[in-house]
Amino acid sequence: MQATAYTYDPETRTGQVLLDDGTPVPFDAPAFDAGGLRLLRPGQRVRIETEGEGDARRITLVTLHTF
Repeated sequence: MQATAYTYDPETRTGQVLLDDGTPVPFDAPAFDAGGLRLLRPGQRVRIETEGEGDARRITLVTLHTF
């Protein structure tokens, strides 16, 4: 799934992405670390993997979107 980086805190390695419908979804440090990124800037297109449904949905991976 694709999303847009919305917020990112480099000290905690946590933040939020915006889904294409505008829904913000938070991610935690393990999801960020799983993608192998060093930094994330707001506005970057990212690829995410999630698990769960609805309010229980959580991001398990954040990485850069490549074409």
